[in-house]
Amino acid sequence: MKTLLALALLAALGLPAAADETCNSPYTTALIKGQEDYLHVWALGVKDLGDGQDKLVTIGANPKAKDYGKVVGSVSVGGRGEAHHMGFTDDRRFLWAGGLSDNKIYVFDLKDPAKPKLTKTITDLGAKTGYLGPHTFYAVPGRMIVGTLSNTKDKGGVTGVAVYNNKGEFVAKYDLPVANGGDGYGYDVAINPAKNAMLTSSFTGFNNYMRPLGELIKDGEAMKKFGNTMVVWDHKSMKPIKVLAVPGAPLEIRWSPKPGDNWAITAAALTSKLWLVKQEGKEWVSREVGTIGDPAKIPLPVDISITADGKGLWVNTFMDGKTRYFDLSNPEKPKQTYEKVTGKQVNMISQSWDGKRVYVSSSLLENWDKGGADNEQFVRAFDWDGKELKQAFEVDFTKEKLGRAHHMKFSAKPI
Repeated sequence: MKTLLALALLAALGLPAAADETCNSPYTTALIKGQEDYLHVWALGVKDLGDGQDKLVTIGANPKAKDYGKVVGSVSVGGRGEAHHMGFTDDRRFLWAGGLSDNKIYVFDLKDPAKPKLTKTITDLGAKTGYLGPHTFYAVPGRMIVGTLSNTKDKGGVTGVAVYNNKGEFVAKYDLPVANGGDGYGYDVAINPAKNAMLTSSFTGFNNYMRPLGELIKDGEAMKKFGNTMVVWDHKSMKPIKVLAVPGAPLEIRWSPKPGDNWAITAAALTSKLWLVKQEGKEWVSREVGTIGDPAKIPLPVDISITADGKGLWVNTFMDGKTRYFDLSNPEKPKQTYEKVTGKQVNMISQSWDGKRVYVSSSLLENWDKGGADNEQFVRAFDWDGKELKQAFEVDFTKEKLGRAHHMKFSAKPI
């Protein structure tokens, strides 16, 4: 009944119904579990390529449409600030996107999802919070939680999460804990409403993520400045209740979408390990449960996408360009069952709710992407039949003068 009412409301307001990947906030209105019409890509500008600006690129994603696999349009934001992640507001009307270096938040109106419009630029994050590098945009009713990576004082990794209302007005800030085992580092944010539990993960600060990767990994002191924790929060009170040891920069957090499940999974970038965070009795625990590739070769897992039933996990590894699938039927013992090289460098991965389509993008960070012939910049769409990924289309972002393809979100035409 609640879903039907939400759909009716969307129709009455003329707002877009949207097909969804499985990793959106559970507070996002009216998940549509059919075919996506558009793929929105947040892309980093490249100097002397096109207009050189960060931009939101829209690609046709419905095989039955004339624009399938083609660039429908793009909206530039007026500068280049290390475009990274984005997220829908709870009503699906607006898409928020952030720049890790310019500290700006861009708000796009998706009333017509084929023609997004930049309607607001939020510039007060640093002044209001002292935080730098807006990374995760996670919808809650009427508000947006913004997870950040750094701070304006020393540009290190100690940071926090900010809360804005859907109008783009600042509401509150919450520092990540530095006591009781906390390192204060931030990255992703994810909530399990049934457990009133919010998880945050940890990466590194501006001083590290803006350096060339080859230079960074040779700096022993700098390599010590990566997060090694996840934090469990009481979501309603926004108070941290437990710091969990998860070494090696745990990145994206994926709660199992299956009703009743009380666990989330993450991948640690520097150690190539899968970690499970789970409630056992009244306690939250973290546990290493799997290995991704050969850790000695530093495959660098960068993004994960969990299936709608919580029984499978896609993992992209940047350095070897591989997309792997893990069977999560027993989340305590993930088993890799498939792998494929999907690019010379691969970063983000998004799958459709029905699990039949998978999208892969190429760029990690401007100064971390590979050089020369390995610097492919693309979005590739694949069909998945449970046995093999078969490429459906590719958009070459360099050829199209669009920049470096990073985060992706789906939308669909209005009901």
